[in-house]
Amino acid sequence: MDTKTLLHDMFDAALSAADPLKAVTGHLPPRPTGRVIVVGAGKASARMAQAVEAEWGPCEGIVIVPYGAALPCDGIRIVEGRHPVPDQAGSDAAHEILSLVSSADEDDFVLCLISGGGSALLSVPGAGLNLEDKQLINRALLTSGAAIDEMNIVRKHTSSIKGGRLAQAAYPAQVLTLVISDVPGDDPADIASGPTVPDPSTAADARAIIDRFDLDLPDQILAALHQASAETPTPSNPCYIKTETRVVAAPQASLDAATKVARAAGYTPVLLGDALEGEAREMGKIMGGIAKQVRRHGQPARGKVALISGGEATVTVTVTGTPGKGGRCTEFLLGFALATWDETGMAALACDTDGRDGSEHNAGAVWLPQHRANADREDALDHLSRHDAYSFFDQHDALVTTGPTHTNVNDFRVVLVETANDD
Repeated sequence: MDTKTLLHDMFDAALSAADPLKAVTGHLPPRPTGRVIVVGAGKASARMAQAVEAEWGPCEGIVIVPYGAALPCDGIRIVEGRHPVPDQAGSDAAHEILSLVSSADEDDFVLCLISGGGSALLSVPGAGLNLEDKQLINRALLTSGAAIDEMNIVRKHTSSIKGGRLAQAAYPAQVLTLVISDVPGDDPADIASGPTVPDPSTAADARAIIDRFDLDLPDQILAALHQASAETPTPSNPCYIKTETRVVAAPQASLDAATKVARAAGYTPVLLGDALEGEAREMGKIMGGIAKQVRRHGQPARGKVALISGGEATVTVTVTGTPGKGGRCTEFLLGFALATWDETGMAALACDTDGRDGSEHNAGAVWLPQHRANADREDALDHLSRHDAYSFFDQHDALVTTGPTHTNVNDFRVVLVETANDD
């Protein structure tokens, strides 16, 4: 099997392990008697809704997904909205969700289907704020270099639906939340900004993050974060008494599935972790260093080795003017390519499991020896300096395009490397 095929087979195995249809089915209780309301948001949530109706039949409810990620359901209404910066369509649907669960009483059952991307899609501005403010907040956070948990703290305290507020609206109904994790550590409070789970953070934490990353936000946003209404329901709030949260799919299972494919192909899999975080290009450089250690010294494994990792990188946009095209996976891979430019015997893939890496419609890219042979290092450096990794890999026909995968368990990265002169 050639390395390109193996890389794609490993990615396919990772996606299959995170299929919401499989994940949700095993965690659904029998359909409750009485009124059932299904709500949700995220890149995997349409597929999750299909899984629910396959078991329970048609249900009342609303689920919000990014444009292009809708799937047909019998009862649940699937609404498309913009991601990662919210738009009016998504915000209107989020208001509808809040109103729908507020109509539930103590005998009703609310099922919440949450997956990555839900934070942008569930946009109900906090007191004193509007949709334009929420758009400004998201744009500032996306280019700041802040980690996902830091971004979500700011989002929670400028929202009327995140950080447990959806559970508060649904009280006193019983609430079951099924979650597909796309964040390092799989903490439900960080996934889609935890709309139904207790939030340990405070508005002061949000203000500190804004200061730390020097976010340029209008006065009305900063003023709103000083109001009592900016505080989310504390973990002791009675709205959580009748809530339960289950993580039904997570990055680790996808990485485990990929290791089986690598092993079957004769490679020794080395799983470096499901929660690697940092600046994308720097993470690529570090991964290059690990790959060179395998190549030159047979450490941490010897022979044909597959270095596998997950997590979520960040990209801090540093150029003035309009940056280039791309996302964290292609920027990671370009950083890796430059770090291993003079090495041989290496191939790599970096893709977002939701099927979209950053600003464009590719999942990520591959880097193979034939790409290196036809590439120019100065050109690669120029593209990286402009955050234009997409264009670099596009010109070498190295992009990976899947379309919407209807799941999301964060980034998937693998490097194939063979120890030099190995006997």
